[in-house]
Amino acid sequence: MAHLFRELSLGHSKRGSHSNGATALTIPPKPTATTAADLPSPLGQLSAHLTDSELRLTAYEIFVAACRTSTGKALTFASSDSPTQQHSTAGSPGSPALQRSLTSAAASKMKKALGLKSPGSSGSKKSPGSGKSKRAMTVGELMRIQMGISEAMDSRVRRALLRISAGQVGRRIESVVVPLELLQQLKSSDFTDPQEHKEWQKRTLKILEAGLLLHPYVPLDKSNSAAQRLRQIIHGALDRPFETGRNNESMQVLRSAVTALASRSSDGVYDTSHWADGLPLNLRIYEMLLQAVFDTQDETSVIEEVDELMEHIKKTWSILGLNQMFHNLCFTWVLFNCFVATGQVELDLLYAADTQLAEVAKDAKATKDPEYCKILSSTLTSIMGWAEKRLLAYHDTFDSSNIDTMQAIVSLGVAAAKILVEDISNEYRRRRKNEVDVARNRIDTYIRSSLRTAFAQAITCTQRMEMADSSRRASRNQPNPLPVLAILAKDVGELAVKEKQLFSPILKIWHPFAAGVAVATLHACYANEIKQFISGIAELTPDAVQVLRAADKLEKDLVLIAVEDSVDSDDGGKAIIREMPPYEAEAAIANLVKVWIKTRVDRLKEWIDRNVQQEEWNPPANEDGYAPSAVEVLRTFDETLVAFFQLPIPMHPALLPDLVAGLDRCLQYYVTKAKSGCGSRNTFVPTMPALTRCTMESKFQGFGKKKEKSPTSQKRNSQVATVNGDNSFGIPQLLCRINTLQRIRSELEVLEKRIVTLLRNSESAHVEDFSNGLGKKFELSPAACVEVITQLCEAVAYKMVFHDLSHVLWDGLYVGEPSSSRIEPFLDELEKNLLIISNAVHERVRTRIITDIMRASIDGFLLVLLAGGPSRVFSRKDSQIIEDDFKSLKDLFWANGDGLPSELIDKYTTTVRGVLPLFRTDTESLIERFRRVTLESYGSSARSRLPLPPTSGQWNPTEPNTLLRVLCYRNDEAASKFLKKTYNLPKKL
Repeated sequence: MAHLFRELSLGHSKRGSHSNGATALTIPPKPTATTAADLPSPLGQLSAHLTDSELRLTAYEIFVAACRTSTGKALTFASSDSPTQQHSTAGSPGSPALQRSLTSAAASKMKKALGLKSPGSSGSKKSPGSGKSKRAMTVGELMRIQMGISEAMDSRVRRALLRISAGQVGRRIESVVVPLELLQQLKSSDFTDPQEHKEWQKRTLKILEAGLLLHPYVPLDKSNSAAQRLRQIIHGALDRPFETGRNNESMQVLRSAVTALASRSSDGVYDTSHWADGLPLNLRIYEMLLQAVFDTQDETSVIEEVDELMEHIKKTWSILGLNQMFHNLCFTWVLFNCFVATGQVELDLLYAADTQLAEVAKDAKATKDPEYCKILSSTLTSIMGWAEKRLLAYHDTFDSSNIDTMQAIVSLGVAAAKILVEDISNEYRRRRKNEVDVARNRIDTYIRSSLRTAFAQAITCTQRMEMADSSRRASRNQPNPLPVLAILAKDVGELAVKEKQLFSPILKIWHPFAAGVAVATLHACYANEIKQFISGIAELTPDAVQVLRAADKLEKDLVLIAVEDSVDSDDGGKAIIREMPPYEAEAAIANLVKVWIKTRVDRLKEWIDRNVQQEEWNPPANEDGYAPSAVEVLRTFDETLVAFFQLPIPMHPALLPDLVAGLDRCLQYYVTKAKSGCGSRNTFVPTMPALTRCTMESKFQGFGKKKEKSPTSQKRNSQVATVNGDNSFGIPQLLCRINTLQRIRSELEVLEKRIVTLLRNSESAHVEDFSNGLGKKFELSPAACVEVITQLCEAVAYKMVFHDLSHVLWDGLYVGEPSSSRIEPFLDELEKNLLIISNAVHERVRTRIITDIMRASIDGFLLVLLAGGPSRVFSRKDSQIIEDDFKSLKDLFWANGDGLPSELIDKYTTTVRGVLPLFRTDTESLIERFRRVTLESYGSSARSRLPLPPTSGQWNPTEPNTLLRVLCYRNDEAASKFLKKTYNLPKKL
């Protein structure tokens, strides 16, 4: 066994000589897990109070004890340490030592595999060390320097191990309890300072306690006597000096207890001593060894000689009870921890850890060793926890300056998660693996968590700004700025753009729809705020519109990003879009505008109710002869339209039909109210009296006596009493109503053009909004105006003829002797009224109303002839008087060609022209014609007795009732006898 330590003579090489005056080299401690306060070692915490320096010395002792070389030559390398710490080699350039040095300095295979840069390569942070002296160095001395072990301590360990090998020739190192042998070999005299020896001894005893009692390879029974003895010895030795001589009783008891405990085995093999292979002690010791691969001058770099050094470090596996799987796991942790502990500046370390983790993933699939899985889970959880602490809020962690770091951290975190879920999780094994995409799920979680955090921060920031602005405005009397949610919408939009441009390209490596998930998350976050806001809006305000428009714009931007991101997906992005239920911001704006419209319309309707009732319809009120209320209504319409188009909304064209329809209904209501109570044709036309027959003498009964009002006249007067009871329904007032409605008709055309102009000037209008007139025209009110004007014209005509001129028509025309009561008085009065109406009524209605007066006059003339009551009788010779009077009536309206067109007059006088010849016809012919048309109308049932034909009011020379009425008013004995015999009609009412 002595050859092992001679081959590793740390100060002397067979292939290169060193100066005997080499000084001790003190190296700062390597970065460990405890360097980063938030990153404890996942390899396990030791129950023993062992410092890193104590573990490092133990690791070095094990390294020296375990290392063997395949040749008898020392390994050398080119050192780049400073000249004050190194000595130049004595070998010539062609010496074997230098040749070995060049080989060692070549590019490391391990570094190349891990993607680590070599000194002097582009991007490396390590100086190549040019200009410094170089000398050959053994692998043992390299390890001593890398681990920070002093030359004095190295010399003591070397001498002790040589003595141990001399005393135990042929014994394998795995069977040796190295600390026990070192404890016996190294005396106080080997140390320059007794206190140093005491500390070293305590450290060695603590290592024995840790390896055999606290973290044994095989679990201990509480009743184990050897364990009890060892515990007593160690605790006693920690309080007082411990004698370690070979024949010392205390030492013999210690050796006996240690040997008994170290020889315990779980596999029945007893040729190996188990003193440093219990978890987690072995892993923590191995961690110290692996940390030696980092450059002492630049802790972010791995030394070039890592291949040779790692080859020797692996020789400790037999003592530490490790294998390639544990090595891969520990080395992954060491690389990762070095990146963290050195300020996270060297990405190569992170990528190297990620590469090494790929080997761990293979190992995890190949073994189900519970101890390994436990450490694997702890390590991966620590790595993933550190990564996710940054990734779950990556907006806080990364920006354009360090975005490269993010990809490396995501890769590492996802790789760790995949191993944890796919190879350790029992739940994953129970489910079909193709149902779980670990990488995609983790990225999804990172995106949603980070954006929720960023959104919450945006809300807080916006609220603080709003509070500060409010205070500033209050002190300076400044106008209100944008509402908080409008600012938030803008910030969220910018956040989405940043996400898409900066983070999504990286996250898309693991999640094909990263940007879509991001905007869906932002959409959901803002949805909570905007929906709460919408539920609290009662009326349309500038702030509400600003917020809703900002929300609508944000939603459109987010959806566009989601659609663009999902263009290659199987469902075209439908799944992501389903996560983004619409804010309904436009609908909310539309609803608020509809409320605004309804409020305006309701107020206008109330105003119409109030003012139309108070309207006097007095033509002298203005020179145009229309009511002031109509002017006010139209002015309010214009103001409402202007106010509507000034609303800061994006959908004027869409909501314009609602407003126009509301105004249209209002105006229709006004028109209806204007007509209310004005009467109609039937209001003024008197009821027809009952049929009677007359005798030759009846026409003379009225002479020499005072006229009395006929029953029919009284009945007619009672019908029109309600209309005459209020002076607001006189002819001038009715004409004012007609003029008002005509003015409204013409103003509606102007208003419709104004609407088109306002729409054209609106920012929200598009070309297609002008392609049709729907929604921009009044539909109900123009038709209502036409209808009501027609009704009012008819009311004016029949009121004037049957009410205002009743004294010269109904009460005067043809009463008594026709020749002495002709039509001239009626025509004189009629002409005066026509002149007044022509001057008072709107020119566009003038023909209509005069035509209605003509029609009413003709109806009145016929009513006098055919239903004038018992006060009127006609003989055949009176027919010429009647025809002459009718011609005078027509001439009045024709006015020598200046009045109504002759065609129009002919149209409305057709009935009279057909009826008047009956008054010339002899009685027998009339009776015969009456019999014939009655039989034609009633058939064979009328042969035995002619039925009394009903009064239809539709006079016609071929209509039975018309013929019967001519007979009733015929001053003829034959007619009287026929009526008496056939219908038994009385002579008087």
